[in-house]
Amino acid sequence: MTTIYDVLRRPIVTEKSNYQVGKLHQYVFEVAPDATKTAVKDAVETIFKVTVLSVNVVNAPAKRTRRARSRRLTVRNSGYKKAIVTLPADARIPMFEGVE
Repeated sequence: MTTIYDVLRRPIVTEKSNYQVGKLHQYVFEVAPDATKTAVKDAVETIFKVTVLSVNVVNAPAKRTRRARSRRLTVRNSGYKKAIVTLPADARIPMFEGVE
C-alpha cells in the first residue's frame, strides 16, 4: 500500500448495502487485502471529506462449487476484504445515492 488512494478498491452496491446507507448510515467498500481500520478511516475522510465514526473490516470468503463429473471443489469467486464505514446522520457520500 503506497497511498490512501490504493486502500479503497470499489464501492459494494447491493440490496443490503442500500438498506445500510438509508437506515444505518453505513457505507460498504472493497478494500486492499493489507488495509487496516485506520488506513480505511483516513482514506474515506480524505477522499470524501466526511467524518467517520467507526470502521468494521470483514474478510469475505471465496465462493466454492463442485464439478458435476469429478465432484472436485473449485473456486468460483475469489475472496476479498470489505470495510463497513459508519458516518454521522448528517453526512453522506453522493456516489451511493444514485441519480439526483
